[in-house]
Amino acid sequence: MRRWTERLFWLACGGAAALALAVLAGVVGATLARGVSALSWSFLVRASTEAGAGGGIAYQLAGTLILVATALAVAVPIALALALLATVYLPERRARGLRLALYAWNAVPSVLFGIFGLLVFVHGLGWGKSWLAGGVVLGMMIVPTVTVALAERIAAIPREYLEAAAGLGLGRSRVVRAVVLPQSAGGLVSGTLLGLARAAGETAPILFCAAVFTGAGLPEGVRDSPVLALPYHVFVLAQDSLAAGSAERLWAAAFVLVALVFALSLLALPARLRAHEEARHG
Repeated sequence: MRRWTERLFWLACGGAAALALAVLAGVVGATLARGVSALSWSFLVRASTEAGAGGGIAYQLAGTLILVATALAVAVPIALALALLATVYLPERRARGLRLALYAWNAVPSVLFGIFGLLVFVHGLGWGKSWLAGGVVLGMMIVPTVTVALAERIAAIPREYLEAAAGLGLGRSRVVRAVVLPQSAGGLVSGTLLGLARAAGETAPILFCAAVFTGAGLPEGVRDSPVLALPYHVFVLAQDSLAAGSAERLWAAAFVLVALVFALSLLALPARLRAHEEARHG
């Protein structure tokens, strides 16, 4: 009976995974089929014209990468500090409370982050719509993803490593630098890439804080320095897809965005698999 239950469980898991992959393949295939006529090298390197109905997505792609890079710079130090607090420095009771707070933080809708950024950074600090405001909000949004992935990897470090370091007379901070951080680098990398994959596809936060549809290029400052971004570009074109030439470019831009998110997720996969393998054999 138990053997049949296990088989049914794995069959259900396999079916769910196959269904998810089929849906993903269908979405990617449909997007590519509708946008392939507009995809070309010039589409990636030319600026858009005619309100998105002509030209390419050069500045939208550059703006997305700027926002993602800013989110990376914001999220990694905060996530690193929180993960070390949750696994090394805080007693178990407080660490449990911190983990619960992180899960609640991760459940906050992205539109609320956008409204928070609008009130605090755009109006409160007087930054106006800018790449920095958008990047900071995206960074805050992905902190829980990075933190949890890193904390899981730290928790999986074999106790023998930590005991050996402590036996050599190393203090807690030295153990963190010599053992914990090197052994958990894979978790930091994978969590960061997964968080950035989420940040790259978000529309609401950048809509409130960072992005405009036309009239922006590469930022020249911080205050009132908005950028173009792929998610917002796709969002606006989807509402105006009846304009001549915009439909093909809508789907082509959507495919580039999906490819960017997919690439970040794929880059994270080897690091997560290696971390799980090390934890299993540790």
